[in-house]
Amino acid sequence: MVRKILGFLYGEAGSLNQAAFLLGSFAFLSQILAFLRDRLLAHIFGAGAQLDIYYAAFRIPDLIFVTVASLVSLSVLVPFIIERETRSREDLKDFLNTIFSFFMILILSVSLLAYFIMPSLNSALFRGLNSQALENVTSLSRLLLLSPILLGFSNLLGSVTQAYNRFTLYALAPLFYNTGIIFGIIFLTDQLGIQGVALGVVAGAFLHMAVQAPFVLKERLWPKFSLRLDSAVISRVIRISLPRTLTLSMSAIVLVLLVSFASLLSPGSISVLSFSINLQSVPLSIIGVSYSLAAFPTLSRRFQENNLKAFIEQMQTSSRFIIFWSLPITALLIVERAQIVRVLLGTGLFDWGATRLTAAALALFVVSSVFQSLLLLFMRGFYSAGFTKKPFLINLISTALTAVSAYLLIRLFQWSDNFRSWIALILKVENVEGAAVLMLPLAFSMGTIFNCLLLWFAFEKEFTGFSRGVSRTFFQSLCASLVMGLVAYLGLNFLAPFFDTGTLVGLFLQGLLSGVLATISGIAVLRFFKSTELGEVLDALRDRFWKTEVIATDPEIV
Repeated sequence: MVRKILGFLYGEAGSLNQAAFLLGSFAFLSQILAFLRDRLLAHIFGAGAQLDIYYAAFRIPDLIFVTVASLVSLSVLVPFIIERETRSREDLKDFLNTIFSFFMILILSVSLLAYFIMPSLNSALFRGLNSQALENVTSLSRLLLLSPILLGFSNLLGSVTQAYNRFTLYALAPLFYNTGIIFGIIFLTDQLGIQGVALGVVAGAFLHMAVQAPFVLKERLWPKFSLRLDSAVISRVIRISLPRTLTLSMSAIVLVLLVSFASLLSPGSISVLSFSINLQSVPLSIIGVSYSLAAFPTLSRRFQENNLKAFIEQMQTSSRFIIFWSLPITALLIVERAQIVRVLLGTGLFDWGATRLTAAALALFVVSSVFQSLLLLFMRGFYSAGFTKKPFLINLISTALTAVSAYLLIRLFQWSDNFRSWIALILKVENVEGAAVLMLPLAFSMGTIFNCLLLWFAFEKEFTGFSRGVSRTFFQSLCASLVMGLVAYLGLNFLAPFFDTGTLVGLFLQGLLSGVLATISGIAVLRFFKSTELGEVLDALRDRFWKTEVIATDPEIV
């Protein structure tokens, strides 16, 4: 049995789809726990002031993780570790000691500074919260500062496990992270309230690190702190990781800005925004991250070989499959948004008004789902080709556009009765208090679409001919998506009399059956068009994708 399990986990990748499917499977397992986590939070706290405090408290620690801890990302360190290992084990130990010491000095210094200025930071960012709420945000934020320290150290250990092909350990780490949070929600909230959830986050970050520790200890590669730092090594790592870190920081800054705007709106707005962000990240994690990660090694090799034709073909193939999956899923999420939110979150204190707002926000977020996934691919395409400035500058411009759009849209929503009525009618949130929060996902999608189109244009300019290889797939998937959306809508209405949609089971079955009918119709449309992607997906399934090598993800998407 053990041998079979090991064979399952360490089989060799046969194709892009096989690798992406297995990555998506691990991401899906993590998302199941994330759904349970969010359902428990919704049940216990609802979309209200307490959960607003919790999500606001996350923002500064998350920003520190992205801007500091990602400097020692496994995608940066693994090549260094392999290089040092080929020289000698002692050389590798010296490298790990240097990186660990540098990281600890940097992350502890930044975290200590953040600890003392946290009240001022939170007061500036979350001006809509009252003084008591700000005190609570500051208290939780200070506790959550332990999270980027632990996750950053886990990142370093994960680089070692990856370099030694222990992919499973790191692939399982996000599962342990969410397990820790769930433990805090179930066992600590009765006595400690929202602080118990924060303690669960810290416990989850510790488990994320601890699951990899035994292997590193066994290999006698546990890093040791030293003040004797090799400045040349540190400089070389930073030169490679800094452009990537700066680009990633733009996404974290966007989230900080959106939550900051939400704090100025009605109570519960931060919670609605955060729940909808978590839900819309599911297709991004399963599709966008999986395909972009699966393609990255091949893209890097092809560019290093100066085989630009194969490089472009790999980008085209990855883009085609991202579009193939993302557009139909987007259609289903938009049509069945209310059923999805009610099934996953509709319990306890999470009322119907919060459900309608979260469902509407989810629809606005997933409008840009395909663009979010393609954005990840373009970023890795540029990185594999050695271009780092363009992605950063484009992300910087798009971040500014998102912030300005959010401000202007909120103002327009508050000033214009006609615009407010039109938004409420389109998104079915008439007479729901707090609908101004919907301007934030709208601004996010506008900025993301603009960002992706700019990256697409820049990539096409560098690698002419890329776009011609994806237009057919876009047309076919768009047609299938429109048919699926229509069938799902008609299915929901047809099935409504047969199920008690006031119950969880009835609502789930209504959404499931209409989704199945929509999927069958979408497959029929793709078969009519003789979709190449559909045939390749079926081939990958027949070839048993689960025998593929597990490739772990960076914790930036935990």
